[in-house]
Amino acid sequence: MGEINKPRLARRLGLLTLSATGICSMLGASINVVPFMIHRSVEGIGPYVLPAFIFAMVPALFAAFAYGILSSAMPRAGGSYLYASRGLNPYLGFIASFSQWFGLSIVIGVIAYICIPFIRDVAMGLGFLNLSNSLEEPIIRVGLALFLIWLFVMININGTKSYENTLLPMMVLMFLLGGIVILFGFIYEHSDFIKAYQLSENRQIEINSQTNFEWRTFLSAAAILFASFIGFDSIAQAGSEAKNPSVNLPKAILLAILTVGLFYFLYTAAVYNTIPWSFIASEAQSKDISAPGLLSYILPSWLGVAIILGAAIALINDLPAMLLSVSRLMFAWAEDGIFPSSVARVHQSKQTPHIALLLAGGMASVGVLGSHFAGDFFLGIDIMVTSMMVNFLLMCITLLSIKKTNPTLAKNINVIKNRKYQLAIGWFGTLFLILFLTIHTYKDLTSSVENWYFHSTAVWSLVMAFGSIIFLFNWYKIGKRGKNQYEHFKFLPEE
Repeated sequence: MGEINKPRLARRLGLLTLSATGICSMLGASINVVPFMIHRSVEGIGPYVLPAFIFAMVPALFAAFAYGILSSAMPRAGGSYLYASRGLNPYLGFIASFSQWFGLSIVIGVIAYICIPFIRDVAMGLGFLNLSNSLEEPIIRVGLALFLIWLFVMININGTKSYENTLLPMMVLMFLLGGIVILFGFIYEHSDFIKAYQLSENRQIEINSQTNFEWRTFLSAAAILFASFIGFDSIAQAGSEAKNPSVNLPKAILLAILTVGLFYFLYTAAVYNTIPWSFIASEAQSKDISAPGLLSYILPSWLGVAIILGAAIALINDLPAMLLSVSRLMFAWAEDGIFPSSVARVHQSKQTPHIALLLAGGMASVGVLGSHFAGDFFLGIDIMVTSMMVNFLLMCITLLSIKKTNPTLAKNINVIKNRKYQLAIGWFGTLFLILFLTIHTYKDLTSSVENWYFHSTAVWSLVMAFGSIIFLFNWYKIGKRGKNQYEHFKFLPEE
């Protein structure tokens, strides 16, 4: 009787909220920081940031189509873990999702940590100088970042309504305030910025319009900018909570990546239309920069505060959506017996996976501390990029293999049913992602760092080794209970 009354996740998330989950997971540091700080990580990219941005979207689109197709057949919590474990191989499914979980958990902490300078700049713009100065203190910055994480853990635990009432208004504000950047970025030109900067700083700007195009540099930049399109997968993780999931999950994934792709293009193009790339490249070498900070030279002070506030909201809005994503992965592992069963507990009244959310908050807190002590948030982003490239690659391979590996579930696909189109998406996605992963890994391994643990590939490899131990230990336990392990992973979890 207790099993019958056991609380379950409830299907309450509609198309709008699902799309917002993906959009808010993708926008944030990716739009306000990475397209400009890229000059520090990939010197020589020069004026080719925007083309690299567009090129980075190609493998992400193929991965999004793969996710959409697979989600229509397996609408359950755990997304990528479920797809690969049922459609490819149980071990690879866990490794793909463990990689994803680790990368996203760390980046939640990174995002919370880099939110604070934006809040500081808003306080400064509003004239609260003492508050602004206090936010420079390490203990306050770390403490406030941890507070943000645990605030959104509690909001997520509180249920769907709490989550929607937080996410949707912030998404609207994010687009409205980001629209200011797009509007004024295309109104002003380089000459306007140069005059404003010289008036403000009493310094001349040296403009360099000459740079050589190099494929290696371009592809390295595209591999990093690929991180900007990571996040739509969070929609798939909410598969057990989506209304009409076989239709709404693929729609939400496509809506999210197309909306964000268009916004990225307009936003980044607007900033570079106003500010010379050579100035941005020079500034990035010596300090952390962002779109709002760069545009503050040319905009009226109140508009400058508004776009910094928009950037802060965009960053903060990443947190509830990404916490949802990583918690549902752990929930799905626990349902399959790969994690302790207690992680799959659902709150009696809120119908949310509260234990998984608390664990997600704990892991994200490690990301905050790691960002503070490492002193460079790009390490966390690099780890996430490696993790998600592997994850997306396995999703594309799963699309290629599912008809042979699990023909029963393959029959449930109701999006892009034509097998030739599925194979084309799978093969193109696989080839592009192998290219991007190779470039990203080579760049990381050949970069000069103080210690080996600042190589994201080394950290990622250690995490994968740890994940393998967890999987093999629990695989053995499942078999010891008299179950055929491979049969155990052929079917979807019960709702």
